Parts: sequence; structure tokens; C-alpha cells
Amino acid sequence: MKDLYRGSLVRLAFEPPEIMAKSFAKWDRDSEFRRLADSDPAQLWSEKKLKEFIERDSEKNSTQNFPFSIRTLADDTYIGFVSLRVPAWSHGDAWIGIMVGERDYWGKGYGTDAMRLIVQYGFLELNLRRISLGLHAYNERALKSYEKVGFKLEGRVRGDGLRDGVRYDSLWMGILREEWGAA
Repeated sequence: MKDLYRGSLVRLAFEPPEIMAKSFAKWDRDSEFRRLADSDPAQLWSEKKLKEFIERDSEKNSTQNFPFSIRTLADDTYIGFVSLRVPAWSHGDAWIGIMVGERDYWGKGYGTDAMRLIVQYGFLELNLRRISLGLHAYNERALKSYEKVGFKLEGRVRGDGLRDGVRYDSLWMGILREEWGAA
């Protein structure tokens, strides 16, 4: 039996809203993090506002969202967040999102390990058929990580976004259950 929540570098866990809000407020102040994680303009939210948003969102979408914190195995540091969102159970499809907010853990395999765990959780525990994600074409580190997990490039929307006066492409990737099982 595979451990659903423990990989080689990280484990998936639950964080109380106040811990998440404190970390999110810190990570939101890192403009590079914001630009890699989101296409919306960077904005600073208070811990209180973030906590209220987290609580409201978890209550509203409890049967469609499966959020986890990412904690290191070595020292149990809270480094990020990963989740699956299932828009309609009848399709067996989900969207995945990840963010590693602690810079000291970027580019060292922690995000890839967390992605492997959440994909495994989606296919084994939620019985999903497909998992999809979107990313900015300039986020090459994320693209390589997703490919290591088994995601395939499925589409490109040319000139979809704008950063610093320069247009960039949005990429769409997916992994099917049978592809994951063969990896």
C-alpha cells in the first residue's frame, strides 16, 4: 500500500486557517512568488482578510476542494500548499494548483514530490480520470517539474498574459489515470 500523504521529501498535512493566513501574507510580499503563482496583479492582503477568505472558501467548497499544506520531512517546515478542485464529479476530472512559498525550497524537488503525492491522491483516493493544470510559459521550473510527474503539454494560448509590458503564453497540461499508472 502506498502512503497517500508521505513522499521522499515532503508530507501532505492540514494547517489551521490562522497558520495558513500568516504564511500566505508573508509569501504574498514576495513579488516573484506572486508572479509565478498567479496572473492577477500582486496585492497585499492582511492576515485577517486571508484567514476569512480561507475559512469561507473551505466551508463553501468542502465537497469539491481537497487542499493540503506541504511540510518537509526533514524538519517539518511548512513550505507551501497544494490542492485538487473537482468541478463536477460526473466527469472524474480535477484541476490542480500548487505553490511553494518558501524560497529556500525552490528548485530542490520539494514541489515535484508534493505534485507526485497529490496526483497519487487524486487517482487512488478520489478515483479521478484526469488531472489538469495551467501555468505561465515563463515558469520553466514548474514546467520541468510537471513533466517529471507525467503531465503532458496539451495546449498553448499565445499572448494570453501581460507582464511588464510583454505578452506571454499560457500553457495547459494534463495527466490521465492510465498515463500515471504506466509511469
